[in-house]
Amino acid sequence: MDEHAGIHGSYWIETAPPGEPAPTAEGEIAVDVAVVGAGIAGLSTAWELARRGLGVAVLEADRVAAGVTGHTTAKLSALHTLVYEQLRSTRGAEAARLYARSQTEAIRRAAEIVDLLGIDCDWEDTSAYTYVRDAARADELRAEAAAAAEAGLPAEYVTETELPFPVAGAVRVDEQAQFHPRKYLLALADDIRRLGGVVHERTRVVGLKEGEPCVLTTETGAKVHAGDVVVATHYPVFDRALLFSRLSPRRELVVAAPIDETKAPGGMYITPEQNTRSLRTAPLGDGKRLLIVTGDHFTPGAGGDVEARFENLANWAADHFGDITVTHRWATQDNDSTDSVPLVGALHPASRHAYVATGFGGWGLSGGIMAGRLLCDRITGRINPWSDLYDPRRIASVVREGATFLKHQAGVARHFVGDRLPPQSGPSVDDIAPGDGAVVQVSGGRCAVHRDKAGELHAVSARCTHLGCLVAFNRAEQAWECPCHGSRFDPDGRIVQGPAVRPLEPRDL
Repeated sequence: MDEHAGIHGSYWIETAPPGEPAPTAEGEIAVDVAVVGAGIAGLSTAWELARRGLGVAVLEADRVAAGVTGHTTAKLSALHTLVYEQLRSTRGAEAARLYARSQTEAIRRAAEIVDLLGIDCDWEDTSAYTYVRDAARADELRAEAAAAAEAGLPAEYVTETELPFPVAGAVRVDEQAQFHPRKYLLALADDIRRLGGVVHERTRVVGLKEGEPCVLTTETGAKVHAGDVVVATHYPVFDRALLFSRLSPRRELVVAAPIDETKAPGGMYITPEQNTRSLRTAPLGDGKRLLIVTGDHFTPGAGGDVEARFENLANWAADHFGDITVTHRWATQDNDSTDSVPLVGALHPASRHAYVATGFGGWGLSGGIMAGRLLCDRITGRINPWSDLYDPRRIASVVREGATFLKHQAGVARHFVGDRLPPQSGPSVDDIAPGDGAVVQVSGGRCAVHRDKAGELHAVSARCTHLGCLVAFNRAEQAWECPCHGSRFDPDGRIVQGPAVRPLEPRDL
């Protein structure tokens, strides 16, 4: 019997309505703006543009809000762990103020949209906390509280929370929110259609020709002609500014379990300790709430025993909230920029009509809504006060964060070089257990081989189709993962997550 039988995937995807089916793009399409990606950033951008009267097409490789946004923890907050003291010291007090204002206005914008469209998405106003249990880090929290307050947030340093364990200190910010992200985004997609826009699912974009107009090409050969293009695919599938050198992908696990509402702490919590622990609860009814715990982040393809990581996270939840039964578990994926600020603006320095939104560092809900407003302003010729803060063309802050940049590049370089050296040893096909996978040497070449639970073998190329790094198998999630830039593929090589736009090629054993 499967030891995980009865444990579902993302709670947000399981409990949202299916949404209106969206057709695959076909033939030739002409619009004012084409948005690639139907997550929070893409749909927020498309909705803002449609509200201003532009013709919009949204092109999604899979289903609306079923990718990164469908696997978030859904905390809508301007308190992003420990960002304000860092911003104040690296980019100045004004940059911290603009960051706080832009993220706060994103929360308010979401609340306005929920009211305007009458969206039933379990919206709850609440407080956000960043906490530590190690007394040696309390001063770090005091400094963050002071920097966040100086930046304009209603932040204060506290030593008491509603958590079932003591903390050494915490930053508290009121007037934050949490909601059901997929219910929210399905409503945005419906309103985009009502406003005359189109949404295409199962439409993977594989080519971009910039010009007037720009032309997007899909894997089925459809062409979309657009005055402007927004690439909102979480990790850019078109990287003409080499943004991959400034982004570090990380995967983070999530477990969820019903608890009695009397045991549910009010608020949303995160700590940088213990390889991150983040938690909140969501309404279930009948005196219950769903405890959602996130943590144990790792680089895709380099997570080791991911099953053990899931168990570690579930054990942490049980240790602090008593006897629980995990009903859902999933993982989210984020991209961290080298200077901790998202990259939203021109796709590359020479771009005139192509834009990008990426690098949200785990805070994609407020970041994506912010990006939607910023990019809408850029495309419609309006001045946005924080455009320079998020501009991907910024150089000075990247220089200041040179150590982070070099550390990331060193890790990628190890894979680029090491993956091209002859293997010294490794597993054979016979060593692969049912449900597992490994990169093996077959006829002088490397193959990614998976043995399914019935014992049948599935072999594909072991080289990621993005830039050629070797993939590794994540048994817990049954996926091949690239440790360089985070592309993910199913056991048969089909793309689960970009930036790759081509599947792993099949191999004959």
